Amino acid sequence: MRAVLAQATAVGLVLALERSMLALKRQQNLDLQRRILDNLNSAILMFDHGLRLSYLNPAAERLLAGSARQLLGHKAGELFLNAGPIEQMLTAALDSDDSVTRRELELELMHSNRATVDVTVTPVLEGTAGSEVLVELIELDRFLRITRDESLYSQQVVTRELVRGLAHEVKNPLGGLRGAAQLLAKQLDNADLQEYTDVIISEADRLQSLVNRMLGPSTRHALRNTNIHEVLERVRSLVSAEVGGRIMLRRDYDPSIPEMQVDREQLIQALLNVVRNAAQAIPAEGEIVLRTRVLRKCFVGSKRHPLVARIEIIDDGPGIPKEIQDRIFYPMVTGRAEGTGLGLSIAQNLLQQHDGLIECTSAPGHTVFTLLIPIQREQ
Repeated sequence: MRAVLAQATAVGLVLALERSMLALKRQQNLDLQRRILDNLNSAILMFDHGLRLSYLNPAAERLLAGSARQLLGHKAGELFLNAGPIEQMLTAALDSDDSVTRRELELELMHSNRATVDVTVTPVLEGTAGSEVLVELIELDRFLRITRDESLYSQQVVTRELVRGLAHEVKNPLGGLRGAAQLLAKQLDNADLQEYTDVIISEADRLQSLVNRMLGPSTRHALRNTNIHEVLERVRSLVSAEVGGRIMLRRDYDPSIPEMQVDREQLIQALLNVVRNAAQAIPAEGEIVLRTRVLRKCFVGSKRHPLVARIEIIDDGPGIPKEIQDRIFYPMVTGRAEGTGLGLSIAQNLLQQHDGLIECTSAPGHTVFTLLIPIQREQ
């Protein structure tokens, strides 16, 4: 009897061990599948039978400008402003148990963003009926954006070298001019004539300051853990004091963004330049939106970083003239008669020193400056 019980116990242990091994293997397979999905550049979404979002990968978070915590459980009609075509594809896939594909579909996303995508909807079959559908969105605009970002990087490098060479050629004669004016002022007894030398000295100083501003900061980074929203609130308070009640500065922050290693003062200066530029573009009353989101597995230029902060400065001004949109980050390029054309160039330079980038899209009534700053840099 004891032998039978021992044999039964051994069999039970073997079966339990086999079940544990099978469960472990299934979990490992699930973890592998999740890692594969998380590293895809295509946006992957899964909807249940009620067309509610049950899963999305980091590429989908980036496309929809939101985190999984914010988006899960939402219906397709809440994720896309023109959800009709997507909903029809989801319903057709569920009803037919067959894949549905559509090319070059233009999606209207939240926050007035748009994207052109190839869409494939595939039912996930359980038995004889589909209970969930898998949606793959291949963003066609992304390849154009990467090319544009690389062009912006190259443009800024060339501009910086050009400005450095020009500054060297200008600063030396400026110093001699200022010194000669000072010596001349000491030799003059006539106060009226000294007024002219004072003009020479003050204009030489103004040009020296202009050249220094074009060169950007001369100090090294003082990197430290920084809360991006504290920086934005500092910028918001400064600009609010300058514009009074003429412009409303509205917040739309993502509290999940962790602290990042940046030079706080330089980041304040970059954001201040962009927000001031937006405020100066609004001729009368208007609104500026300060929006933050966190992106995973995001490209900045040609490099993909594990975690990136996206800061959007959105204004409802008249927009940037089309003829200068491609040159807006060049020094001395401005759409305003009283502008110097240095603010955006300096901001772009400061962001690139943090491995980041500023992008711009503009149309009448809706201009967006997007600042991308790596939180976790590519290893």
